[in-house]
Amino acid sequence: MTLDWRVASAALGVCLQISFIVRALLRPHRQPASRVAWIAIIAALPFLGCVAYLMLGETNLGRKRVARIQEAMRLLPVPGKATAVGADALVDAEAMFDLPPRLAPLFKVGQSASGYPPMPGNTAELAPDSDTAIARLVEDIDAALEHVHIAFYIWLPDRNGLEVVEAVKRAAARGVTCRIMADDLGSRYLIRTPHWRAMADAGARLVRALPLGSPLLWPLHGRLDMRDHRKIVVIDNHLTWCGSQNCADPAFRIKAKYAPWVDLFARFEGPVVLQNQHLFATDWMAHTEESLVPLLACAHVPERPGFVAQVIGTSAARRYAAMPETFVSLMHAAAEELTITTPYYVPDEAIQFALVATARRGVRVTLTMPRRNDSWIVAGASRSYYRELLNAGVEIREYPLGLLHTKALTVDGRMTLIGSANMDRRSFDLNFENNILLADRDFTAQIRARQQRYMDVSIRITLEEVDAWPRHRVLWNNVLAMIGPVL
Repeated sequence: MTLDWRVASAALGVCLQISFIVRALLRPHRQPASRVAWIAIIAALPFLGCVAYLMLGETNLGRKRVARIQEAMRLLPVPGKATAVGADALVDAEAMFDLPPRLAPLFKVGQSASGYPPMPGNTAELAPDSDTAIARLVEDIDAALEHVHIAFYIWLPDRNGLEVVEAVKRAAARGVTCRIMADDLGSRYLIRTPHWRAMADAGARLVRALPLGSPLLWPLHGRLDMRDHRKIVVIDNHLTWCGSQNCADPAFRIKAKYAPWVDLFARFEGPVVLQNQHLFATDWMAHTEESLVPLLACAHVPERPGFVAQVIGTSAARRYAAMPETFVSLMHAAAEELTITTPYYVPDEAIQFALVATARRGVRVTLTMPRRNDSWIVAGASRSYYRELLNAGVEIREYPLGLLHTKALTVDGRMTLIGSANMDRRSFDLNFENNILLADRDFTAQIRARQQRYMDVSIRITLEEVDAWPRHRVLWNNVLAMIGPVL
C-alpha cells in the first residue's frame, strides 16, 4: 500500500513537471534562453520549480486588469493622431521635420509602441538636480488652476516627498482636482502613513496602482513583481514632467548606503503634455470607474515653435518587446556617437548584439553605470557582459559618487530618449514605463552635457582589469546572468 502511494505520488509529480514544462514551451513571446532556463529549474526542482513558475514564470497582469487597460485605450482619443504625421506617412518624416533619413523612422518605432505620433512644437527645461526638480514641481502644483495628475513608482515620506504631499493638499483645498497614483509596492512607505490619507482628507483622489492584495491570491491576479514604474506629472494640460526621478530625497533613506540617488528630471510643454496625459488617463481608468475621456476630448495645445517629440509608453498590456525594439533601433541609427546612461544593464541578446555591432562599425559608444548597485544580482549580471563590450570597443564607465539612477540615451548630438525605462528585462517585459523621444540639438546638448558630467568623475573599466578578475568572480557574474531570462 505504501509503495503504491509512493508510486502514485511520483507519477503525479512527473505529470505536474511535464505539464509545467509544456506550458513554458507553449508560452508566446518568450526567448529560447528563457524557455531553457525554466525547463532546467522545473526539472531540477520539481515542487519548488513549479511554484516559482506560478509566481514568476509568465508576464501575467490578470485578465480583468488587461481588459480594463485595453478598454481605456479604446475610449481615450489619442492626442495628435488626426493632425500629426500618421502611421502610413511616417516614412516622409525626414522632410516634414527636417530630420536625416536614418533618424526619422525612429519615431515610427515609438508610435508602434503606444500609438502616439511625433509632434512638433515642444520645449523642455532640464532641472539641475533632484532637489531643484522637486522644488520646481511644487511651484507648478501651487500654480495649478484646474487639475494636478501625479504618478510615481516610489514616493517616500521624506522631506521632498512630504513637500509634494503638502502641495497636493494645498491644491486640493483650493478646488483643484488632484488625481494621485502611486505604485502599491514601490510607494508602500508613504501609503502606510497618515500622510497618504491626509491627501484624501484634503480632497485629492488617490489610487494605489497594481494593488498587492492577499498573498494567497497573487497567482490569480497576476505577477506580484509587475509594477507601475512610471514617473508622470501633468498639470492643467499645460506642462508635464518626465525622467528617472522618484518622489524622494537624493538621500533615499530606504537604501541610504547607496545614496545619493543621481537622477534626471525634465519639464516639458507642448503636444507631449497631452500624450503623457493620455498615458496617465489610461492607468487611471484601469484602476477606477472615472472616465477621463472629456479631459482629453476637449484638450488643445496651440501651435508654437519647438522640437519634435513623442511619448513612448510601454507595458505588458500594450505590445511585446516595444522597449527593447526602441533601444535597438536607436543604437542602429547612431552614425557618430551613442552615449548611454543606465543604472541597470541586463540586456537581452538583441540589445547586447546591437551595442557590440554599433561599436564595431566605428561609432563612439559609451556606457555609464553606477559603481555600486542597489541590486547585487544586477551588478553581477551586468559585469558578465563587460568583456564582449570592451572587445568590441565600447567604453564602459562606473560612477562612484552614489547610485547613478539616470536613464538617458543620446544619438549623434541630435536625438534623446529619457524616462523611466532601464536596460534590463524588468523594463522590457514586466514594468509599466514612460519615456520621451525627441529630436533637438539644443536639448540633446544639455542631456549630453549631463552625461559627460557623470563620465568625467567615473572610473573607466579596461579590458586588462576584466581579464584580471579571479575565476570565482567571473563564475559568479555568469551564474547571475543566467538568472536574467527567468526574472
